[in-house]
Amino acid sequence: MTAACPPTLPSIHAAPAAASPWLERFAHLLAPGSEVLDVACGSGRHMRRLAELGHRPMGVDRDAASLAQAAAWGPVLQADLEGAPWPLPGRQFDAVLVTHYLWRPLWPALLGALRPGGWLIYETFSQGHARIGRPSRAEFLLQPGELLQVCQGLRVLAYEEGLCQDPPKVVQRIVACREHTAQAPGPWPLVAGARWPAPPGSTPP
Repeated sequence: MTAACPPTLPSIHAAPAAASPWLERFAHLLAPGSEVLDVACGSGRHMRRLAELGHRPMGVDRDAASLAQAAAWGPVLQADLEGAPWPLPGRQFDAVLVTHYLWRPLWPALLGALRPGGWLIYETFSQGHARIGRPSRAEFLLQPGELLQVCQGLRVLAYEEGLCQDPPKVVQRIVACREHTAQAPGPWPLVAGARWPAPPGSTPP
């Protein structure tokens, strides 16, 4: 069962949590005004950042109290992602963002929610994290290379797997594009502002 959550402003006393460095690193890949689905969005830290960057985020989560805060940054949907059907059948987005969440039965729905040319930006805990803390159960930890296997039908731009600090955690993270047949952009920029060098002997613009 799903329900729309009315907009509400976050408390002025609440310090907003910082966005994931993985999102910050690759947000430049999103076209201006992109529609981005934030899955298991919580209170909307990434919706907030995406809205600041000029995008149109939508959040989905099962927790109504968290969604009441997230609604300040875009439309939200309350849904049980693990015990009910996918709440957005047929909807597609320019990007799907998932951080610190894993429910394997959702993979087909997440990949199907990508428009041609759309980006999957995914980061969550991986095998080995149980030595550090929660989550520690195997069903909530990615197996080695699992994101690469899931994204075999996409073009992978970036992938990392290993131990991070501040705070310490073991993660996998990936950025991958659902290419379409007419798309031939050449290599994408790994950092914002990257440009092809001018040919030798050419006059700078």
